[in-house]
Amino acid sequence: MAQVEFSQGFIQAGPYRTRYLHAGDSSKPTLILLHGITGHAEAYVRNLAVHAEHFSVWAIDFIGHGYSSKPDHPLEIKHYIDHLQQFMAAIDVQTAYFSGESLGGWVTAQFASDHPESVERIVLNTMGGTMANPKVMERLYTLSMEAAKDPSWDRVKARLEWLMADPAMVTDDLIRTRQAIFAQPGWLAACESNMALQDPETRARNMITDEVLENIKAPAMVLWTTKDPSGPVDEARRIASHIPNSRLEVMENCGHWPQYEDADTFNKLHLDFLLDRS
Repeated sequence: MAQVEFSQGFIQAGPYRTRYLHAGDSSKPTLILLHGITGHAEAYVRNLAVHAEHFSVWAIDFIGHGYSSKPDHPLEIKHYIDHLQQFMAAIDVQTAYFSGESLGGWVTAQFASDHPESVERIVLNTMGGTMANPKVMERLYTLSMEAAKDPSWDRVKARLEWLMADPAMVTDDLIRTRQAIFAQPGWLAACESNMALQDPETRARNMITDEVLENIKAPAMVLWTTKDPSGPVDEARRIASHIPNSRLEVMENCGHWPQYEDADTFNKLHLDFLLDRS
């Protein structure tokens, strides 16, 4: 971020104190970047600069995550969508482009289905919400809760390594950044709340159905990776097949954070789609 002109701070979005990173001229179209479960806005630090040339870019901490408000109840997709709507109202934006990774993709897909009037284009990046693999859910829950109970270097590092195809991408700076978040007072309770979607019953009532995908009107890019720990490329093909105006892109040798792990490839694919460049 040393070479990026950006701001960070907090916006009161309805009842939610929302932490953000912002880059780009506010006169440009709005792009909102949404991170994954137990994540934070820094998931997009390698993407802000090039996107800010074309967009007013906002990367936010979801409620229950990062440094935003921590509601004292289990968090389901409807709660994240309410947060997103409150945030858009707070920055006085009626329509936007959206890109969501994992949980962020889950929220983006449901939001685009429910509120087509608010959406220009969407990117669903290794999105969650279409699968319920008990082994993946248990592994994610265990790694997250162990790091929440004991945000030691090794436990936080193990949680971050789950995201990457190449463990070397988990840098010391990234570990320290997440350690500081996990060390906040009340983080253990917050982590329990944002892990609600790993509970089978809760997950079942929040799943992205084929009908939801088929109802998405906005142009969509489904982006997947060859080494995603949450599911195979075949699932991405299935997702894309149900969205009427969609395309599929697959990035090689990346895990669950392709926007971070191979930023150059991601940025090109992402901008080509968002700007409708063929």
